Amino acid sequence: MLYVFPFAFLAAFLLSSAGCFAVRHCAPKIGLVDNPGERKIHSTPFPTGGGLGVAFGVLGFFAAAQLFLFLILQFGLFRSVIPDALSVHLSGIWYRSGQLWTLLGLGSVLLILGTLDDRFNLNWKIRLAVQFLVATAAVCCGWKLTLFADVPVLTGILSVLWITGLVNSFNMLDNMNGLSAGTAAVCTAFLTVVMFLAPNPASGQPQFFIAGLLFVLLGSISGFLMYNNPFRASMFMGDGGAYFIGFLLATSTLSATFSGETTPQTLYVPLLILAVPVYDTVSVVCIRLLNGKSPFTGDKNHFSHRLVNMGFSKTNAVLLVYLTTAVTCCGALLLYRTDFAGATLVFGQTVLVILLIACIEYTARNKR
Repeated sequence: MLYVFPFAFLAAFLLSSAGCFAVRHCAPKIGLVDNPGERKIHSTPFPTGGGLGVAFGVLGFFAAAQLFLFLILQFGLFRSVIPDALSVHLSGIWYRSGQLWTLLGLGSVLLILGTLDDRFNLNWKIRLAVQFLVATAAVCCGWKLTLFADVPVLTGILSVLWITGLVNSFNMLDNMNGLSAGTAAVCTAFLTVVMFLAPNPASGQPQFFIAGLLFVLLGSISGFLMYNNPFRASMFMGDGGAYFIGFLLATSTLSATFSGETTPQTLYVPLLILAVPVYDTVSVVCIRLLNGKSPFTGDKNHFSHRLVNMGFSKTNAVLLVYLTTAVTCCGALLLYRTDFAGATLVFGQTVLVILLIACIEYTARNKR
């Protein structure tokens, strides 16, 4: 059955690459162009909207898979070519497809919102209001944290904040070539591995459903990285893609059953895997507030910008963010191999790594 996952990755990669190719050529005709500005790092207009290609990879794959599954279950077509190991899961996949399309539908709302912002520069209040509404809808549909306590109001509020925060984190991280998409790819890859390490408490099997979604997302992001990476870029992802990716990653961490297992240390998993996007958001918001600016005002105070100010090239700054993300993600792989005390130690070590980076940044800033 495991061979299905590489196939899903490859199919999503090809669909996303084709979608990005089409968007790159059509974007200027419909006004999806990112013009140079004070807080931009490019000096010439660039086509944007690459997130539409990412979404095409995800939505296109699952639409084709849904049709294929329908033909198998309703008419018996292609039944002979389906291995027995996969055939036994088909009815369960069909049963959960409604939940999947609800998730993808909500993500598509944010994709449209971000694309409209790319085109018309929407007011931040409108964007934030829609994000909260979509996050609330996701929580009402069941994507929420449990915290091992029966406090639905608290867990619901925290889940809405988690989803909304990550949607904006990946958008704010999208400030250099390949930065947001590449960081998301690293996070997605490690979270996929966690889905195989953390069995479902009910079945004792790896969490194939979430892993499949993450494989498709990883393939789609990789398709976009062919057009935008630290070494060259021919288009930008845009707010729509950042919203879409951030939403799927946020809900994946909530829908995975490790948030409801009996081992509380596994709550550290999403915090470790997504530590770098969270650090970038928290640090840049704090800098803006300390400077007396609105946290929703764009600037060049992001983690990547600060690395460039320290002397790194833009390419090396992006690669260093990738490396830092991989370092924090590695800790998440250890949480299922240790007890609560060991998991807390791993989490504390990750916090110390982030604090070490912050201290180096602070010293370099003061020296300048």
